[in-house]
Amino acid sequence: METVKSLILILMGGVLINNYVLQRFLGICPFLGVSKKFSQANGMGIAVIFVMLCATAVTWPIQTYILNAFGLGYLQTIVFILVIAALVQFVEIVLKKFIPALYNSLGVYLPLITTNCAVLGVAINNITDGYNFIESMVSSLGVGLGFWLAMVLFAGVRSRIENSPAPRAFKGLPVTLIAASIVSLAFFGFSGVVEGLLDSIFPTAETAAAALTAVL
Repeated sequence: METVKSLILILMGGVLINNYVLQRFLGICPFLGVSKKFSQANGMGIAVIFVMLCATAVTWPIQTYILNAFGLGYLQTIVFILVIAALVQFVEIVLKKFIPALYNSLGVYLPLITTNCAVLGVAINNITDGYNFIESMVSSLGVGLGFWLAMVLFAGVRSRIENSPAPRAFKGLPVTLIAASIVSLAFFGFSGVVEGLLDSIFPTAETAAAALTAVL
C-alpha cells in the first residue's frame, strides 16, 4: 500500500505540484511557441510524453549499468542529450510518415524537443532523486502529463486572450506572459492537497490503529 501511495504521489507531483512548465519553468520555449492552437498544443504534449518515457527507459539503465559502473558519471549530460536527440529524430520520422498534418503544424518546434530542458531535466532529476526504474518511469509519465496539461490549458487561455480586447501596450507577448504567470500561480494551490487526499485514502498504520482504537 505504501508503494502504491508513493507511486501515486510521484505521478501527481509531476502533473500538478511540481509541474515542470508552471512550477520549475522548464520547457518554456514550446509552451509559449506552440500553445496558440489546441491541435498544436495537444500534438506537442503527446510527442513530449512519448519522448520523456522513451528517454527515461533508455537513460536510466545507461546511467545505472554503464556510467556509474565504469565511473563515467561526468558524461551524463552529453550522453542523455545524444539519446534524446536520437529519440526526437525517430518521432519526426514517424510523424512525417503517418501524421504529416501534425508534422507540418509543429514545424520547427518538433526538433526543438531535442533542446527541451524539461525532457533532459526529468531524465537527470530521476537519477538525482534516487528513483528506481519503475519510479523513474512513473515520474516521467507524470511530468509528461503535466507538460501536456499546461500546453492544453494555456492553449485555451490564449484563445480567449486573442478574442478579448487588451491595451495596446499589452498586446502580443506581454499579455501572454501575464496570463502564463496567473496560470502558474493557480497551480501553487495544489501543494499539500494531493498528499492530504492520499493520506485519507491510504492511511498509515498509526492512523489506522488510532481509528480502530477509537471505534473499539
